[in-house]
Amino acid sequence: MSIQRQPAEILSRLQELRKLDAPTHGGRVLSYVYDSGLPQIDALAADAARMVQPLNGLDPTAFKSIAVMEREVLQFAREMLSGDESVVGTVTSGGTESCLLAVKTARDLWRSTHSGSARLLAPTTVHAAFQKAAHYFDLELDLVPVAQDGSVDPAHLIARLGDDVALVVVSAPSYPFATLDPIAEVAKAASAKGISCHVDACIGGWVLPWLKTDPWDFSLKGVTSISADLHKFGYSPKGASVLMQRDRDRHRMQFFATTRWPGYPVVNPTMLGSKSAGPLAASWAIIAALGNAGYQELAESCDRSTVSLRNTIDSIEGLKIVGKPVGPLLAVATDESVEAERRVDPHHWADQVRANGFMLQLQPGLVQSDGSKLPRTTHLTITPVTESILAELEQVLVSCADEVRGVAPVSGEQVLSALPFDPASVSTSSAATMNSETAWALLQSLGLGEDSGLPTQMAPLIALIEVLPHELSERLLAELLARLTEP
Repeated sequence: MSIQRQPAEILSRLQELRKLDAPTHGGRVLSYVYDSGLPQIDALAADAARMVQPLNGLDPTAFKSIAVMEREVLQFAREMLSGDESVVGTVTSGGTESCLLAVKTARDLWRSTHSGSARLLAPTTVHAAFQKAAHYFDLELDLVPVAQDGSVDPAHLIARLGDDVALVVVSAPSYPFATLDPIAEVAKAASAKGISCHVDACIGGWVLPWLKTDPWDFSLKGVTSISADLHKFGYSPKGASVLMQRDRDRHRMQFFATTRWPGYPVVNPTMLGSKSAGPLAASWAIIAALGNAGYQELAESCDRSTVSLRNTIDSIEGLKIVGKPVGPLLAVATDESVEAERRVDPHHWADQVRANGFMLQLQPGLVQSDGSKLPRTTHLTITPVTESILAELEQVLVSCADEVRGVAPVSGEQVLSALPFDPASVSTSSAATMNSETAWALLQSLGLGEDSGLPTQMAPLIALIEVLPHELSERLLAELLARLTEP
């Protein structure tokens, strides 16, 4: 068959499409992407992925290079996480899959000795992937409220450890506020009760080992599994994480295997069957190139930039850093100790910073199960490349705060009052079953549609998300994302 369009023409079209994307290199986006600042590492990863492009990760007995690369990646991860020879694991497609598999494993282990319904216990700040896991695997989600600084009282978690808890999850650190949960205390208590304890180190797993922190890894006896993303501070392309299990028997419970059909025997350690070997090969190559010394240098760069940014933000009147962040990420909130006219709303600040060339991540406030409200914040993830543009970034952060200081936060209630419909009239059940045309009409009434897309200023949208019933906001956001890719 002849080629219908020339490769140069197709790649030219792709180059035009790429202009629509947020910049992935250069430190302009302080979330989503993790730039080592080393072009040679990116080139190495691309070359390694290209070499294994035809391979299928479904069967490492047919493609034996996959087994060798995964074994060597896991060996490095085991040593990095203070595991002994009994600690084994799997390379997955990302943090969400690692978290799902950790929950699935714990649920199956619990069901092997228990009956009835089980709970997944965690602080409110645990990653949303665990909410997805509880939903997928039919577990009751028990979220323990945290303090305003993002910290959770270990006694509150430990008090809720019961015979019906299949898994307790703690974070190293939590994504929203960069808080290192009280892992040692919770893991010890969970171990005493025979309860699985997972450490979600998806964001911290490949950077905290080279920084000084309280113990949080397999050096703690009660930790039974750890997730850590290679495509974050491991600097690999997207689609790579590790899930490490305390022992072989636990790891085997993670697998799905069947010989109950007339096709080939299916044995999957992950949720995916057929899968690309590209992210694995890229991760393997990067680990070989960097080694401990390379990761140490990159972690120290992140740490220097984080300290500098903390000092800069601490100097900005009207803003404050939430809690005691651990690792190269920060959450910034309004400093309510100053007079209202001197305060800076973090969402107005983020919008203004974006208009000046840097993307920060807006995080809505949240009412917890006990009625307490966590503040709206703006999130920053710091990577090694940040150090090269630090002076410019800090100047923008300061000047943009000056430009929005005293501007009142967007009131979600005022946004609601301007809507052409009453959200209170949408019940939980009707939101869940709302058809696509109704959801689309509501989105368009909010100014979100195929012509307008997302607004330039995100503060009003986030304020609306804060006050809409969760069921309604979740249904509308799902509709919005679905429409982005419809033909």
